[in-house]
Amino acid sequence: MERLGIGLIRGSGDHGSAFHRKGGVGAFKEMVRTLQDGCNVALTADVPKRARVAGLGIIMLARESGRPIMPFAMATSRFIRLKNWDRTTINLPFGRGALVGIKEIHVPPDADAAMMEALRLELEETLNEATRRAYAQLGRPGPQDA
Repeated sequence: MERLGIGLIRGSGDHGSAFHRKGGVGAFKEMVRTLQDGCNVALTADVPKRARVAGLGIIMLARESGRPIMPFAMATSRFIRLKNWDRTTINLPFGRGALVGIKEIHVPPDADAAMMEALRLELEETLNEATRRAYAQLGRPGPQDA
């Protein structure tokens, strides 16, 4: 990634107690700084070992940074689907691709726990719908249909 001029922020969140051990706190702070510097940040919204379940981390990042979440899904017509916990797809060359975004999600700076949970669910539903639409454009079943 760095050879392509893409900066990296390494760290991982966790839905258990290992958030600090996996570098999540440092990564979160670095993402807030990067967003404040005017750069964009791309990350996956799902939590480890729970496919298609959006975590609160991305909602917290949007609240702290004041930047909107722009959820999108990408699919290709040629891929290999792994038989693992999240049915990961490995995109193959020489196929067609689709990139689908539906709407931005804004998190107010004063969002309380209930509002953050509602926005997390909205994000999860938006990502699932974007994934369905991307695969439908290619005439392929999505991961939730496999």
